[in-house]
Amino acid sequence: MPPGHWSHRNHRQAIEDRQRALRRLPRWQSEDERIFEWDVDPDKLAPFMESLTGQMVMPVSVVGPAHIEMGRHEWQDGHFKELERFADDVYIPLAHTEGGLSMSMQRGINVLNRTGGIQTYLLGDMMTRDSCFVFDSGDQSKAFFDWIEEERQDLIAWLNSPDHPGKRTKPGQSVADVSSHAVLLDIDTQLVGSVCHLLYRFSTGEACGPNMITRNAYALNREIVGRIDAKPWRLLNLFLEANMGGDKKPSHEHYNGGHGKTVMAVGRLTHRHLRQYLNTSVDEIKRLEWTGLHGSNASGMQSFAFTPASAVAAIFLTTGQDLGMVATSSMAHATIQELPDGASFSLQLGGIEVGTIGGGTALPHAQTYLRLLGCQGPGSAQRLAQIIAAAALALEVSASASMASHGSENFFRAHLERGGHRKS
Repeated sequence: MPPGHWSHRNHRQAIEDRQRALRRLPRWQSEDERIFEWDVDPDKLAPFMESLTGQMVMPVSVVGPAHIEMGRHEWQDGHFKELERFADDVYIPLAHTEGGLSMSMQRGINVLNRTGGIQTYLLGDMMTRDSCFVFDSGDQSKAFFDWIEEERQDLIAWLNSPDHPGKRTKPGQSVADVSSHAVLLDIDTQLVGSVCHLLYRFSTGEACGPNMITRNAYALNREIVGRIDAKPWRLLNLFLEANMGGDKKPSHEHYNGGHGKTVMAVGRLTHRHLRQYLNTSVDEIKRLEWTGLHGSNASGMQSFAFTPASAVAAIFLTTGQDLGMVATSSMAHATIQELPDGASFSLQLGGIEVGTIGGGTALPHAQTYLRLLGCQGPGSAQRLAQIIAAAALALEVSASASMASHGSENFFRAHLERGGHRKS
C-alpha cells in the first residue's frame, strides 16, 4: 500500500494491506491476530461496508419467553388500520456487555408474564425524508408552498404509479432509480423564511427504507424542479435532506411519531406482585416518577424513560439494524397509572427505525436471530418493532423498581454484583 493511500475497496489484496498496516503499529500484540480470524467468510461480509479489515465478537444473551400480545397493521385508503391481534411467547436475543441488563429485563418479563404479559399497539408506521427548497425570498417560498398544496395529490400519484419509468431497472443497474416498494403517503410542507421544507412520508414495507426513500425523494425533487422551471422564482439551493426528516436524530417533531414505527407497550401489576417480586410499591415508583420528571425538565431531556436505549441497542445488534438509528428509536415516554388493585405501566417509543430486509439484516447471524424472533416475511418489521417496545417496557419496569427502592439500594446492589469484570 503506497504511503498516504488507504483503499476503501474490499478485494483480498486491499484487506490484507490494511491488516499489515495495523500489524506494523507499535501497539500491536500477537494476541491481536484474533480480530483477523474470520468467523464468516470476508467475501460474504464485504458487501455490507467499505474498508473491511477485521471482525468484532459480541456476547449474546437470550431472555424470555416474553408473552406479548401484538397487532398487524396496513395502510388502507390513507388510514393506518389494525387488521388483527395475536399473542406469542418470544425469546429475545440481546448483544451487549452491560452487566445486569439481561437479568433486569428477565425480571421484568417474569413478573409481567404473571399478570397477562405485555400488550403492544402500533400507532404509526412511516419513514420521512425532508427535502428543502431555498428561494430568493419569503414571498417566493410562500408561492412555492401554495403551489405544492395544489399539486400534492398529482405529485403523489406520479411517484406511486406502477408504470413510472424510473421503476424499471436499466442495463447495468442492480436497483432501479425509483423503488416500487416505497409508497409515498403524503407531503407535508413547512415554511422557514425563504426556505420551504417538504416532508415526504413513505410506507416502506419490511425494509427500514432510508435508501429507497432517498432514491424516490431524489426523483420527485427533479420532477418538481422541472415543473416549476417556468415560474418566476429563483431557486437558490435544493437539498435532499435538511434535518427535519428525523433520520438518526432525536427531535421534538417526531417525539410522538411520524418517523419510524410508533409503538406503545402496556402492562399491569398488582400491589402483591410489585411487593413480592419487585420489592417496591406503587407509591415508591410514583415518587420516583415525580422526581424524575422534574429532573428531566430541568436538564432539558428529550424524552422521559429510564433506560430504553439499552434494550433498543442490544436488539439492534443481534438483528442487523443500523446502529446510527438507536438515538431516534430510543425516544420514549414512560408512565405509571395507579389502579385500585395496583398500577398500569406504559412505554411509548415514537420512532423505532427497523427493518427485516436490506442492510445488515442479511448478515448470517442476523438472519438466524430474526428467524428465531419470528421476524421474517410479511408483517415482520412491525412485529420486530413491537418486540423491541415490549423488551424496553420489561426493562423499564424492573429498573424503575430497583431505583425506587429505599435509597435505591436494589439498583446499587445489582450494579455492584453485575458491573465490571467478573471471572466466571
